[in-house]
Amino acid sequence: MGQHRRRTPRRRRLLAPTLVTTALSVLTVAVVVVGTHSLTPRATAVASPATSAAVAPPVPGTPTVPAAVPVTGTEPSAAAEPSGPTAPAEPSASEPAAPTPAATTAPPAPTTAAPTPADGPLGTTATAPATPEAATVGALFTGAVRPGNHFCTASVLHSTTGNLLLTAAHCLDDPSGVVFAPGYRDGRAPYGTWRVTAVHTTTGWSRGGDPDEDFAVLETAADATGRRVEDVVGGNTLGTDEPFGATVRLYGYPAGGESPLLCTNTTGRQSTYQRVVDCPDYPGGTSGGPWISTATGHVVGAIGGYQQGGDTDDTSYSAYFDHTVAALYAEAAAAAS
Repeated sequence: MGQHRRRTPRRRRLLAPTLVTTALSVLTVAVVVVGTHSLTPRATAVASPATSAAVAPPVPGTPTVPAAVPVTGTEPSAAAEPSGPTAPAEPSASEPAAPTPAATTAPPAPTTAAPTPADGPLGTTATAPATPEAATVGALFTGAVRPGNHFCTASVLHSTTGNLLLTAAHCLDDPSGVVFAPGYRDGRAPYGTWRVTAVHTTTGWSRGGDPDEDFAVLETAADATGRRVEDVVGGNTLGTDEPFGATVRLYGYPAGGESPLLCTNTTGRQSTYQRVVDCPDYPGGTSGGPWISTATGHVVGAIGGYQQGGDTDDTSYSAYFDHTVAALYAEAAAAAS
């Protein structure tokens, strides 16, 4: 890791508090420290960079995702979207083209139509409808799952282990007491909650906070009934080396809100390793929210990177997803096996 040229840090948007990042060696990926859950620290050699545009799980085959069983819990183009549950009703510019991704097998189609620009003009922000895709996105909490207690956004990454999440590296570096609630709305976790057990970041981030590597892969434990998070809500396939001029659906949980936001717009190139998109009213708390391509259904970014995601609410950034995030994903999947 740490293969991206580092830039001088710039002013960053005020976001929810994070823990102090610990530097690790340049040959290893940053992993968890011992916390209240008595986790064992783990340092694993970085896996070889992936060469495919869509990063497949390290073990051949795609798991079948069963339909969700909700529980009570504390634009241009049409494309296949990642599988997920039938969502429950809500409670009471010209840029240089990046390499074209290689053809891959798309995830299964959802059981319900995903949100499109028909929900509003490009660049318009509104509450995300309760769709299978939105169910893969959730809020991160420290302690109790209750209104006002979430601090960042995360989403489920498809993997053979079925227990991986994607978020921004600046959101956290210690999993102690952190839980993930997919599909969280209005104080309720309709699909349940999953405890975060490990945090994987690159050495570029852990050693110097490189904004070009502001992404993290989280491991989660099975819930009380033994279910993995992807078994319940499905997951989004990681996409790498996809064009900068992609149209994406941008999700995020604002720190002062109790429902996810959704905006669809076309991204641009802010710098060599940074995407940018104009979507209004994405404040602190939306960091880590996924950027899901409308063309491929792959997750191609997460709010973060430059200015830790942006110093205004109306423009968001993401580190560009290439071989660096692919190698991190492979390392995390191997560690979670």
